[in-house]
Amino acid sequence: MTFEIKKIGVIGAGQMGAGIAHVGALSGFDMILNDISDDRLRAGLATINGNLARQVSKDQLGEEQRKEALSRISASSDYADLRNCDLVIEAATENEDLKRKIFAKLCPVLNPDAILASNTSSISITRLASATDRPEKFIGIHFMNPVPVMQLVELIRGIATDDATFEAAKALIDKFGKTSTVAEDFPAFIVNRILLPMINEAVYTLYEGVGSVEAIDTAMKLGANHPMGPLQLADFIGLDTCLSVMQVLHEGLADSKYRPCPLLVKYVEAGWLGRKTKRGFYDYRSGTPVPTR
Repeated sequence: MTFEIKKIGVIGAGQMGAGIAHVGALSGFDMILNDISDDRLRAGLATINGNLARQVSKDQLGEEQRKEALSRISASSDYADLRNCDLVIEAATENEDLKRKIFAKLCPVLNPDAILASNTSSISITRLASATDRPEKFIGIHFMNPVPVMQLVELIRGIATDDATFEAAKALIDKFGKTSTVAEDFPAFIVNRILLPMINEAVYTLYEGVGSVEAIDTAMKLGANHPMGPLQLADFIGLDTCLSVMQVLHEGLADSKYRPCPLLVKYVEAGWLGRKTKRGFYDYRSGTPVPTR
């Protein structure tokens, strides 16, 4: 019998966490959004509200569905409020130490049967699971950004993940109306193992003066039929996230082809992280993106 998931906790009210709570609530689940401050929770709920309203304005949702979904989402900055969850998905920043600290505080309050998942885009699930009291009930559930729009979810089993946990996660993704693909627990899994080196190569192409920001993005949009150029996409993902995934690949696979481009490092050091800081490979401060190189 598959373990039934009814109530879901999400740790981290940023772009990913808010997106997961949004999709879960629309699929009929009770969602609890958790973050360290009320300000972050308010911002997360505002994001969900705005995205649901946008779906209504595009006739993808009815007003009644929007209200119902919102009524299923509660917010809390206290881990104790997650004690009745059947599943808790960690969607904090892509930083292994931070994730381990979260699990250390969370595990003691959780129901012993509860499943624990990480939305990490690159960090070893086996290693994260070993920092918990339930490695067999731990799994990687990696949603794509933006969660309400993107169809794919990567499911990643750690070395200890049991079949019941995997089946429950797979059934959940079906109920979310998403498509799951199974990836082995190797650095960056499938999507980012292929996508991030392409973005890194685009930054090298810029760094070596082969093309300007505009030339590179136009070339890939019109020459490879990509909906968004690689540098525009890097700004959307966040250059700090791009860099951290490249570092995980470089350290985990010890192959020089994954070396992060020095120009990517320089942008991150400058605090130019893309859209979220209004500057990256493009400057967004005027409202119209202007290439910064």
